[in-house]
Amino acid sequence: MDIASLTGIVAGLGLIMSAILMGGDFSLFVNIPGIMIVVGGTLSATLLTFPLNDVMSAFKAAVFVFSSKQDNPNDMVFTMIELCKITRKEGLVGLSKTKSDHAFITKACMLISDGADEKIISDTLTIEIDAMKERHFIVQDVFTKMNAYAPAFGMIGTLIGLVQMLANLADPASVGPAMGVALLTTFYGAVLAFMIFGPIAGKLKAITAKEVMNLQIIFDGASAITQDANPRMVYEKLSSYIPSSQRKALE
Repeated sequence: MDIASLTGIVAGLGLIMSAILMGGDFSLFVNIPGIMIVVGGTLSATLLTFPLNDVMSAFKAAVFVFSSKQDNPNDMVFTMIELCKITRKEGLVGLSKTKSDHAFITKACMLISDGADEKIISDTLTIEIDAMKERHFIVQDVFTKMNAYAPAFGMIGTLIGLVQMLANLADPASVGPAMGVALLTTFYGAVLAFMIFGPIAGKLKAITAKEVMNLQIIFDGASAITQDANPRMVYEKLSSYIPSSQRKALE
């Protein structure tokens, strides 16, 4: 569980709820027509923008915002150094026997041990990285678009409420509910955009950036193996991706 994400959403929503409860009745902030306009409108516009499969994939990926399960870049560096040592000591036969839970490392080892040309290895792994970035971008774009749609539908709800209010000024009893729709839809849109959709899109971008860095470490490590590079030189090259304060020293 990612503590930062959990703390952020709990603290943010908690502060908003506390402010509402300290100021009066919570039921004052519940308006079904307003929720229908903002939530329904945002989802409808999103489905109009993206294929259903992309939207479903995005909602599934949102779970990763609260997950701390990510490969450590230092582990990737030392894994590639170990593979480099195996190759220098046992040759491609030794590398072919290597097992890894990381699919990208497995693919790199398979290509190298099969004796593929260095350009073929480079092109294949580059395509893999680019495809992963494209998949992740689509998921992020779903939440980025929802981040824009929610306040827009909040404004649409505000306009609807104002029109209803102005049309019934002669009836004081109808002014309150109409004004409630006008104000609360803006509130709902802002909360969804700036507490849910925007932060999720931002966190997914950060997760992708770290994953791309890990894949790039593997890519450069595989390139070094094909060139029979010295493990020390491999370490110096791959560790450059990691901030000096976070690097694990080579023993």
